[in-house]
Amino acid sequence: MEKIAFGSTGMMVTRTSFGALPIQRVDRETAKRILRKAYDAGINFFDTARGYSDSEEKIGYALSDVRQNIYIATKTPAKDKAGLMKDLETSLRMLKTDYIDLYQLHNPADLPDPEDPNGLYQGLLEAKKQGKVRHIGITAHKPANAHAAIDSGLYESLQFPFSSLASDGDIELTRKCKAAGMGFLAMKGLSGGLITNAASTFTFIRQFENVVPIWGIQKESELDEFIALAANPPLLDDEMKAVIERDRKELAGAFCRGCGYCLPCPVNIPINMAARMKGLITRSPYARFISKSFQAEMARIDSCINCGHCKNHCPYGLDTPALLKKQLSWYREFVQAHQDEVTE
Repeated sequence: MEKIAFGSTGMMVTRTSFGALPIQRVDRETAKRILRKAYDAGINFFDTARGYSDSEEKIGYALSDVRQNIYIATKTPAKDKAGLMKDLETSLRMLKTDYIDLYQLHNPADLPDPEDPNGLYQGLLEAKKQGKVRHIGITAHKPANAHAAIDSGLYESLQFPFSSLASDGDIELTRKCKAAGMGFLAMKGLSGGLITNAASTFTFIRQFENVVPIWGIQKESELDEFIALAANPPLLDDEMKAVIERDRKELAGAFCRGCGYCLPCPVNIPINMAARMKGLITRSPYARFISKSFQAEMARIDSCINCGHCKNHCPYGLDTPALLKKQLSWYREFVQAHQDEVTE
C-alpha cells in the first residue's frame, strides 16, 4: 500500500485511507471484520468523528491492539475549549487510546479566534501540550472557510470535499495546501454515492500527490474494490476521462452531496436522501426507492413548512426547499411510469 508524507506532520499515510462514518450503520462484529481487513491490507489511516455515533467505539474495538501501527484522526463539533476537552476525553475512551494523531475541528461555521482563552483553538493547543493530540486540523465545506484556514497558518491539515467533480477552485485548495505544508484529506470522494464508477474518481484524485482520500466504507465489497484499485491504479486515459466528463455533465450544478448538515427537519423529511433522489435512482438499482414505504417518506416533502433551517444550514448554499420540490415532481413521474415494479 503506497504511502505519502502528510503535509509537514511527519506522518506517512496510505494514499488509500479509511473513512469510518459508514461503519456506524453496521453491527459491531461486521465493523471489526471490515476494519481488520483494511488494516491487514496495509491501510494505516482511519478517519472518524465524535459525531459519528459509535464509529469511534468500533475502531477502538477492532484496532486497539495494533494502535501503534496506525494513525487515527477524529473530530469535535464543540463550540468552546471546555466542550472540546470533554469531547476529547470521550474520544480517547471510545478509541481505547491515550492520544489522537490528528484532532480536527468539525466544520465550524467560522474559524475560531486563536486568542480567545476559552475558545476552540486554545483547546487544541492545550490538548497538544498535554500530549493527548499530536497534530491539529480542520474540516470545511465552504471554500471561504477552507481558504481562511490555510491562510491562517494555524492548522496542519484541511479536510474538504474532493472528487472527480472538483472545480478549479477545489483544485486550487489542494495546491495551496501543498505550498503551505498542510495535509489535504479528500472527503466525499464518491459525492455522497452519486459517483458510481469508483475507479474514475480514484484515478482523478490520484493525480494530486498531496491528497489523501478517505473512502467511506460500509461493506466488505467496497473495501475490496478500493484495495484492488490501490494495488493496480487505473490510468487516467481517454476512456476514463470520458467517464468523468459524463459524470460532470450529469451532476454539474446545484446537487445535494448528502452531508446532512440540513438535518434535523421539523417535519422529518429525509432531506439528504430526498434531495438526491433523481441521481440515486438513475445511477443505482432503484427498486427500494420506489417502494410504498419510501414513497411515504418522499411525500413528507408536501408537509414542508418553509422554516428555512435546511436552506440556512446548507454549506453549499443550495435552495433546499426548491430542490426538494423539484425532486419530488420528478420522482412521482418516475414512480408512475414504474407502477408495475412497486413493492411494499
